[in-house]
Amino acid sequence: MIRSLLLFSLLTSFLGACNPERVHYTSELKAEMADSKIKRITNADLIETVDNLGTKVSVAVEKELTTQLQKTTNPAERAKLCQLQNLPRTKAIAENYALDIRLLGEADIQNKGLSTKEREILDAYLYGTKQKMVSSSNIQKITDTTFVYNVPVAVNSLICAACFSNQETPFAVWHLGFKKREVVRRMSDTKKKKQS
Repeated sequence: MIRSLLLFSLLTSFLGACNPERVHYTSELKAEMADSKIKRITNADLIETVDNLGTKVSVAVEKELTTQLQKTTNPAERAKLCQLQNLPRTKAIAENYALDIRLLGEADIQNKGLSTKEREILDAYLYGTKQKMVSSSNIQKITDTTFVYNVPVAVNSLICAACFSNQETPFAVWHLGFKKREVVRRMSDTKKKKQS
């Protein structure tokens, strides 16, 4: 009788330990522990990773937006696309990288929701566009935990024509807001892939 009771209690404990929620919690805990390990990462490493990711992401979202704009001439539908709505790949990229993806125009130079640094960069991009200068990407460390990658859209692109036709100067800039934690995580993933 005691032996049966002991066996029953062990079986109950064993089955209780096989809770699927516990397994899910353990994988989250593993990721959290990996994130909290002390890593030697320089500012140059962070900037390089943001630059690489920013280049890949901006090319992908620009391609998707351009493709979708080519499929419609409906102003209401184009307006939604310019607000980055109905773009499944862009949405998936934003979620996967925990990114803030926006398409900015001339009016955003006055947008108080953006950092002063970024508004100054937008103003410089606009000046460069008016002077017919070729501009490249820019990375700013906005806070200790946030980086912003900006890259201008080609002046003669469909995006400028469809999304910012009301501007005096054809002008659009991608805003990609990166969280430092996600950048470090991507760096760790890249190092693991290189080692294997």
